[in-house]
Amino acid sequence: MDTLTLRLQRRSPFGSPLLGDMLFGQLCWALRHRHGEAHLQACLEGYTAGRPFAVISDALPVGYLPRPALPLSLFPEIPGADRKQVKKRLWLPLAALERSMTEWLAHCCSEAEVVAACAPPQQTDAPPAPHPKTLTTLHPQPHNSINRLTGTTGQGEFAPYTQMQRWSADGVDLCLRLVFDAERIDAETLTDLLNDIGAVGFGRDASIGLGKFEVTPLAQPWPAQADANACLTLAPCAPQGQGCRADRSYYEVFTRFGRHGDQAVQLGNPFKTPVLLARAGALLTPSRLPSDPLIGQGLGGDGRLSKVIPETVQQGYAPCVAVHLPEEIAP
Repeated sequence: MDTLTLRLQRRSPFGSPLLGDMLFGQLCWALRHRHGEAHLQACLEGYTAGRPFAVISDALPVGYLPRPALPLSLFPEIPGADRKQVKKRLWLPLAALERSMTEWLAHCCSEAEVVAACAPPQQTDAPPAPHPKTLTTLHPQPHNSINRLTGTTGQGEFAPYTQMQRWSADGVDLCLRLVFDAERIDAETLTDLLNDIGAVGFGRDASIGLGKFEVTPLAQPWPAQADANACLTLAPCAPQGQGCRADRSYYEVFTRFGRHGDQAVQLGNPFKTPVLLARAGALLTPSRLPSDPLIGQGLGGDGRLSKVIPETVQQGYAPCVAVHLPEEIAP
C-alpha cells in the first residue's frame, strides 16, 4: 500500500465535519461518476476482506495529529497547568513524535494555539487582531421555503428556520492522509476524485453551496515513531474483532447513523444500519503491527448495511501512525 498527503483548502462554509468515513462514501460516488459502476465494483473487490483500495483520514491541521485517547490521569501532571486548559490540548505537533509518549501532553496544543501558530504575520504598525479560539466556529444561517400559492412563508413546512454552518479559522490549512492500493488506483486519480467532491460540495447542504474545497499534493513523509508497538488512528474505525489488546487500547466510541448520498437518496430509504465506531485518536495495540499504515475493517456488504443497495460498504478502516506506547504509561 502507498501513502498520499493532500493539502485541503476550503472555499466555503461546511454543513458537516470532514470525517474520513464520510469522505470515503463520497469518494465512491465520485469514482462511479468518473469511471463507471464496473470500475467502482472492481476497486471494492475484497473491501470487507481486508483489502481496501483506499482509506481516508479526517481533515487534520497541517503539522498536527489528534491527541491519543489516553486518560489524562495516565500522563504526568503538568506543573501549574489548569485541568480545564489541559483538557483543551487536543492536537499533537508532529515534532513531538521525537519524544516519549509520556511527554506528549505537555507538548499538545489547544485549538486556539493552533490557530495562532498558523495565522499570517501582522503588520507591526497595526493593532493585534484577535484570533479565534477554535478551528471551527458555528454560525446560524436563516432559511425559508416559499409557498408558491401565497408567495410568502407560512406555518408548518413553510415556516422559517435556521441551520448551523461551520466556518473555519483563516490561515489554517488542513490535510488529508490516504493509504491506497496503487494496483487499483493511483495518487493522481485520488486527487482528481477529491477535487470532484470539492467542486460539487461535501456533506449537508452541498446543493446550496456548502462544502466546497480544493486539494493539492503535500510533500510530507508519513509520520512514525521509533520502536513502535501501537497504532494512533487518524479517522473513525471499527477495531472490533481485530485482536487488539484490551488492556493497552484506548478509544472513544460513537454511533454512525449513516445515510446514502448522491442518487441513492431517491431510492426510497436513505438510511443505513447504524454502526459503532471509534473516533480518530484511538490508541490501539494489536498483537502484531500491520505491515501497512492502516487498521480496522471494512463493514457492510451482503445487505448488512443497506437493504436498498445490498452491496453498500462503510469505511471501518483508518490510516494510522505507528507509535510507541511505553509500559509505564499503561495502568
